[in-house]
Amino acid sequence: MYLNKKLAIFLLIVTVIFVYGVYLMKREKFISQIPIVASSITISSSPETVASDSAEIAVVQRVVDGDTIELSDGRKVRYIGVDTPELHHPTKSVQCFGKEAMEKNKELVEGKEIQMKKDVSETDRYKRLLRYVWIGDVFVNEYLAREGFAHQATFPPDVKYVDQFKIAAEDARVNNKGLWNVCIKKKEVRRQ
Repeated sequence: MYLNKKLAIFLLIVTVIFVYGVYLMKREKFISQIPIVASSITISSSPETVASDSAEIAVVQRVVDGDTIELSDGRKVRYIGVDTPELHHPTKSVQCFGKEAMEKNKELVEGKEIQMKKDVSETDRYKRLLRYVWIGDVFVNEYLAREGFAHQATFPPDVKYVDQFKIAAEDARVNNKGLWNVCIKKKEVRRQ
């Protein structure tokens, strides 16, 4: 009799934990959609970040691809936290939505004055500066992810805005924006 009560209590506890876990997962999905909806309004800039004394002002001479630019002084800059489809990779062909990502980057920054901030790393293995970039109040790295021109890509130790980029990329994926719409549809057509 005592053993049956223990077993019943144990099963009740396990059931409650399971139900609560399901509730949390459903709640998490619901809650995660709230910042995604708000992200297109609230995440695009962070005034203290842009106006900070550590921001460097530069002029973009040309856009290399969706996530790389060349400054008027010849330095190349790779955007931190995002990765756009390849255009000029030595071992990869042009990837789906690569040209569109480059064109959007051109529209945003080419010939314009930008503000840049570094995270931890100064450069990548190709000697490009690693930077977060703003044009006015638009946080370019985040904008490209949110509009579906880039994937979120984290390379520690440069992780200051990783959560913001994850939310932005998820927003684009959920809303079938940019590469999430075009490239996924192309893959589905090829499978059929």
